[in-house]
Amino acid sequence: MKQEQKLDAILFDWRGTLVHDPPNEWWVREALLRVGRVADEKRVVDFSDALRRAAELPEVVEGDLACDCSKEAHRAWSLMYFRLAGLDDELALALYALDLEATSHPFYPDSEPVVRALHERGCRIALVSNVHLDLRPEFAAAGFGDLIDTYVLSFEHGVQKPDRRIFEIALEALEVEPHRALMVGDCVALDGGAIDAGIATWLLPVGATAGEPRGLDRLLPLFV
Repeated sequence: MKQEQKLDAILFDWRGTLVHDPPNEWWVREALLRVGRVADEKRVVDFSDALRRAAELPEVVEGDLACDCSKEAHRAWSLMYFRLAGLDDELALALYALDLEATSHPFYPDSEPVVRALHERGCRIALVSNVHLDLRPEFAAAGFGDLIDTYVLSFEHGVQKPDRRIFEIALEALEVEPHRALMVGDCVALDGGAIDAGIATWLLPVGATAGEPRGLDRLLPLFV
């Protein structure tokens, strides 16, 4: 019987995997309150539905393919998207600013314990994210930034998932071969790109609830 290869490294997605990604309704409600407007249910639902519809527009979909390759590109794409959804400038800027705040994406309660347990087992850990802001301070504030061996953030490299290059950058930084690593995420269209780089991929179900464990402890038996 062929002996199984031991896994040496894990690549984590960020949003929806280690931190909660609130629904449109949360973002809209918070943005309305920030600009001093009434955040009644009808207004929140109307804006949220408008954002969902705008997300399907060809120019929004096309722009999303490269918007996280730089901070400037992400801001321009986001404000274009919000404008097409019918948001005025004040509300659009308030909504955009929310995503720059750590409180807008809280860690799941099992993120830190599982990352710490993996680190203690000698696992090399990378964060691989399509993102437009530096996540290092948020991990440091949460008390486990030093457990991440490398941060591969799309805006710093000019490439984003599902492009295999972003996963290869992570592998090179971790100094590990593809077959000795595991990618963990929640989006087949993006995180599934790791498969093209030769990395086995573990996808979590979408729709996780804020404040509840993400089920990351199921990863621990793979790293003994």
